Amino acid sequence: MTENDQKQLGKTLWNIADQLRGSMNADDFRDYMLSFLFLRYLSDNYEQAAKRELGADYPKSEPAAAHDETKPPLARWYEQNPDDIEEFEKQMRRKVHYVIEPDYLWGSIVHLARNQSGRLLDTLQTGFKYIEERSFQSNFQGLFSEINLASDKLGRKYEDRNAKLCSIISELARGMALFSTDTDTLGDAYEYLIGQFAAGSGKKAGEFYTPQRISDILSAIVTLDSQAPEEGPRKKLESVFDFACGSGSLLLNIRHRMKEAGGSIGKIYGQEYNVTTYNLARMNMLLHGVKDTEFEIYHGDTLANSWDFLRETNPAKKPQFDAVVANPPFSYRWNLGDTMSEDMRFKNHGVAPKSAADFAFLLHGLHYLKEDGVMAIILPHGVLFRGGAEDRIRRKLLEDGHIDTVIGLPANLFYSTGIPVCILVLKKCKKPNDVLFINAAEHFEKGKRQNQLTETHIGKIIDTYQFRKEEARYARRVSMEEIEKNDFNLNISRYVSTAVAEEEIDLADVHRQLVDIEKDIVKAKDKHNAFLRELGLPPLP
Repeated sequence: MTENDQKQLGKTLWNIADQLRGSMNADDFRDYMLSFLFLRYLSDNYEQAAKRELGADYPKSEPAAAHDETKPPLARWYEQNPDDIEEFEKQMRRKVHYVIEPDYLWGSIVHLARNQSGRLLDTLQTGFKYIEERSFQSNFQGLFSEINLASDKLGRKYEDRNAKLCSIISELARGMALFSTDTDTLGDAYEYLIGQFAAGSGKKAGEFYTPQRISDILSAIVTLDSQAPEEGPRKKLESVFDFACGSGSLLLNIRHRMKEAGGSIGKIYGQEYNVTTYNLARMNMLLHGVKDTEFEIYHGDTLANSWDFLRETNPAKKPQFDAVVANPPFSYRWNLGDTMSEDMRFKNHGVAPKSAADFAFLLHGLHYLKEDGVMAIILPHGVLFRGGAEDRIRRKLLEDGHIDTVIGLPANLFYSTGIPVCILVLKKCKKPNDVLFINAAEHFEKGKRQNQLTETHIGKIIDTYQFRKEEARYARRVSMEEIEKNDFNLNISRYVSTAVAEEEIDLADVHRQLVDIEKDIVKAKDKHNAFLRELGLPPLP
């Protein structure tokens, strides 16, 4: 399937969603849509693996014309081979890391929907619970917790809700049948739908979605060699962490980039406070082929450091990551009491003010960064110059040599805010004794709703960071001495101004031009007066 077909599948499903939503809340309907797409992915992947495992014993499909009206072939194998099921499922857990009983496969669900079966709703509820608790070796408790199949939004009576679900699932199946889908394509469609729902969510979009182009910048930075970016991509990232991971798209972008460069990635770690978004992230990982043993997403408060895994007090056992990325909520108001000054994350640098947790998020990530790791975080421009506690934290970070690069981005790139933002690149052990400033604020393509970064814009930012290039009105390496003279203010325009210098005026040349103009005026006046005298008219004085 071509890239165009992959996008077209996402658009087709989006159009179906738009038609079916009716009076339902957009966020609620998003959760239904993405959950059904996730179920389709799990089913397809499982059935393909089962076909390979069973070989010639795998039942043949029904004739194409009737295929969508029948149960999946695997359901027939289960019925015909009850004594072999336990061993078969043991093998499937070993090879694909999960099991789905035939009644809960997408094909079985579609069969019930198309036949308007009154058992559809109950089967979905039982199937979702089965996937949460029994499908995987890991427990995915609450994975479908936001899918309330008993909600009045689907209908007041069971029959009404069941009929609504029959309609939704039948239409989704019809849309997907138009394309020869594979598991990669379904992952792309999932990403497309998340982006579309984000576009319609306004400020709420910031809770779960980092625009793809900005994600590309962060993923490129952290996958380059941390100490010598000019050497190119790393061969292996043992671990990567996003402590405000949203739907997990940024983490997946890093994984994709590593694999595309011929490298590998160990384990993916994410944390998310919003339970709906947390579930989207877990689905997103599985839907993109990340095995349940290859990632861990935790639901909890990052600022309160509620994840026990991160609260290890023994320095030798403290979790540390090769790469840390984040797009946390901007200038988030927080107040966790007076004991924060003793928190191991903030003890060396200070506590961010209650009015803006930006530096609290940054210090949280930096605390868990390996000595030779790299961190890239998206923050509002205020962190570069605000005073008070933030000034003290910024000064300490600079004095300790942790701030490597400051990248200024254009305004209106996000769905959630129109303000310009910056990317801070931090390292615990950086080699250059300067800070690279990249002022990319005026390098964008204007869009109807949001401004856009093209591949050219992104390539220029990454190339400038990688080779630490300098360019007038775009990028400059600034010594610590100069930054100290500016009282540790990191406002980008202080160091890289995009203003065009006025052309220098040569006063002697201007004087000569004026003298020549005066002579021309005298000549023109004499000639004009000659004409006036011939006509008997008074000359000009």
